[in-house]
Amino acid sequence: MSTVADKLAKKSTHKTPAKQVRLRLVYIDFWSAVKLSFLVAVALAIVTVVSYFLIYLVVSATLLTKLDEFFTSFTDGGATLSQYIGLPQVMAFAAIVAILNLVVVTVLGAVMAGIYNLAVKVTGGLLVGFTSN
Repeated sequence: MSTVADKLAKKSTHKTPAKQVRLRLVYIDFWSAVKLSFLVAVALAIVTVVSYFLIYLVVSATLLTKLDEFFTSFTDGGATLSQYIGLPQVMAFAAIVAILNLVVVTVLGAVMAGIYNLAVKVTGGLLVGFTSN
């Protein structure tokens, strides 16, 4: 006589074959690609601003005094490097770079979606395989 536990143990040893599905990606929605590329660009902009800030902190703690002395030796003490390279200037430059990257990455995402949609007409699309476990 078999118990319920034995029946369950037998069922768990039998693996059902995984069903495989092959699908073809034939269209990427333009606005979905624009929204996704915008979100990626926002994340990249945040990383850019934070990395500029951290790099400035490291450079100012290690190299800025030496570079300032080197620069004042050339200018005869009339100007210092720290007048031109400060935290506000670095963060303003980082913000400009981040905004430009935001625009460029968003436009590139839209362009790539359009190029893929045109290329699908020639190639037939990307074949993708899925399986269920």
